[in-house]
Amino acid sequence: MSQLTSAFRRSIRRLTWHGRQQRPRTSIERSVSEREAKPEKDSSRYSGQLFFEYLVVVSLKKSGDVYEPQIAYQFPKRENLIRSQKEEEENLLKAIPLFCFPDGNTWAPLTEYESETFSFVLTNVDGSRKFGYCRRLLPRGGGVQLPEVFCIISCLGCFSLFSKILDEVEKRRQICMAVIYPFMQGLREAAFPAPGKTVCVKSFIPGSGTENIELTRPADSRLEHVDFASLFKYLSEEHIIDIFVSMLLERRVIFLAEELSTLSQCIHGVAALLYPFTWQHTYIPVLPKVMLDTVCSPTPFVVGVQRQFLEELQELPIEEGLIVDLHTGEFLKKIGDEKDLLPKKLYKELLNTLQNQRKTCQSSEELNDLVTNTFVLFFVKIVGHYSAHIRRNREHMVFQEKEFRKSITSKSIRSFLKDFMVTQMFSLFIEELQGHPLAEEGFFERKIKEYNESKKKVK
Repeated sequence: MSQLTSAFRRSIRRLTWHGRQQRPRTSIERSVSEREAKPEKDSSRYSGQLFFEYLVVVSLKKSGDVYEPQIAYQFPKRENLIRSQKEEEENLLKAIPLFCFPDGNTWAPLTEYESETFSFVLTNVDGSRKFGYCRRLLPRGGGVQLPEVFCIISCLGCFSLFSKILDEVEKRRQICMAVIYPFMQGLREAAFPAPGKTVCVKSFIPGSGTENIELTRPADSRLEHVDFASLFKYLSEEHIIDIFVSMLLERRVIFLAEELSTLSQCIHGVAALLYPFTWQHTYIPVLPKVMLDTVCSPTPFVVGVQRQFLEELQELPIEEGLIVDLHTGEFLKKIGDEKDLLPKKLYKELLNTLQNQRKTCQSSEELNDLVTNTFVLFFVKIVGHYSAHIRRNREHMVFQEKEFRKSITSKSIRSFLKDFMVTQMFSLFIEELQGHPLAEEGFFERKIKEYNESKKKVK
């Protein structure tokens, strides 16, 4: 392994922390959508948010017999940083190239290459996450060339919006590099919109004049980094539920796919099924080849590996868990108890709803709504009574754990809760509720109310 790759690896280890994470303040799960928020709160909630921290161009440079990814351009160049900020920036900029080219260094010049969009996530030691939105393409001009990657680094998770931004970057790249940076500067000066809102960025293009580019953020901020269509394209409903429960109980899950875009889209989709909970362990949707030994970890993880590395993967001493092949839609490895983990009644409800109603969905938005409501209803039924068991004890809020579990009449659900309640995602969910007892009511709380009201009507 080259010295450059070793430096990359050290930087990634610092950024992608493998232990328990604090929940980032920007992703509190009770966050409200645009429809639920009070208008006066929007300006303070989203003011000062930059669209992105960096735009970097990563290209391949010959190093002996192989090609190494290196940053060819960085925008903006930050100056007057204090020591800790400088160290953080250095670690970030060393890690980015390897995630832009996670497929190793055995590249060769190409005459054709279909541009590909994918994303990666870097997690800092404090639990905060940075998203890398990437567009890999061939540079302008004919002949044999090596691909390059335009990567936007942001602390904001919104894949659809940044995908549109990358469309604009690629369009300008076909003209010349110099046209990209005024557009990105205009974007950097624009305020990140609240859910459901639009921001307009003016950009001059030679030969076309000034363009007004409208960027609209999805109205439901919970789903702005997710498209469930990819997940259901590659996996059956049964397999999706098996993966869901494996992640719910914080097991190890490895995804395999040919394309980076498939890995990132499907893994982000599966993670979104856990709402109102958040995966708290190692989370690397696109795992660079030099970090393959991450899968040997005894701790929980969710990682995505390119299928071309399957042989190397199978030679590693991997602990029990799931290996999901998105190319075939099958499990290459499983523990074997996945279908016995959920209470049978809830499992059948999930499966029947997904199988019967998915066929009626006419758009990705309808599918997103169906999938979200189906899995949220599952959580409403097993933990929706939590508020009745959070009591004030002098100055502190206390969660009555035993009473919470015993209040469920179903033995199978109580048994499942016994396992689920020891997970980090459940513990941090409760800690957040105890720390923010007066937080505004969000989507999950609204669904709990709707469910309770419907039960009253049946009675």
